Parts: sequence; C-alpha cells; structure tokens
Amino acid sequence: MARYQETTQTETLHLPPAITSRGVAATELRPWGAFTVLEEGRGYKIKRIEVKPGHRLSLQMHHHRSEHWIVVSGTARVTCGEQEVLLSNNESTYVPQCTSHRLENPGVIPLVLIEVQNGEYLGEDDIIRYQDDYARTKD
Repeated sequence: MARYQETTQTETLHLPPAITSRGVAATELRPWGAFTVLEEGRGYKIKRIEVKPGHRLSLQMHHHRSEHWIVVSGTARVTCGEQEVLLSNNESTYVPQCTSHRLENPGVIPLVLIEVQNGEYLGEDDIIRYQDDYARTKD
C-alpha cells in the first residue's frame, strides 16, 4: 500500500514599513454600538463599525481627516453637510474633512460598515460634536 506524505509550504510576505499595519486595537464599546480598528498605518485607519438598531452617532466634524463608509449589512442613514441619504449593502459614501456628518441605523438589524479614514491626524480626540443623543457634547 502506498503512503502519502502531506507537505505544506508557508510563504511569508514582507511588507515595507510604510504599509505594515500597526496599532490595531481591540473592540471599543460606545452607547450606539461598537468599533474595531482593523488596520492602521501612516495617514490611514480602517475600522469596522457596528451601530445598534434605532441608534445614531453624534452630529460631528473632524478637522484632520476625511472618511469613506462602505455598508456591509443593514441600512445607514447618512447626513453629510446638508444632504441626507439612505445606503444599503455594498453602497458607500465619502465624508470630506471639516464637514458635519452623522451616521444612523434606522433599521431593525445591526448596521455594519467599514470606515476608511485618511488624514494627517487620526486620533479619537479630533472630533467636534454639535449634537449627541448621549450627552457627550461640550457646553
């Protein structure tokens, strides 16, 4: 009887420092849901955001970053400047730097989206809240 030997070959992909991910954080809970940093590098950050049904993030603005939002599942009501749009699975929008915006889940299932941030500074403290359902605005 013939014997079979299984071999596996592993290849390592070496990325230059400019594209190597770093600083990946655990999931952070918020009153509206949660977010997880999937990857972070110089000038960009990628997050998975989940918004509970019937909840919304603050009406806010960022001085140092723009954001791209891609809906993975659920329905998003997006306010960007003076415009409001509904987005569903596989639809996306762009939020320019220094533009007021809000993300809301008007549906009955969790809203899941991928957020790609681009900018010179991507800290969580680069946020001006104009209105917040959870009393996180500064008076």
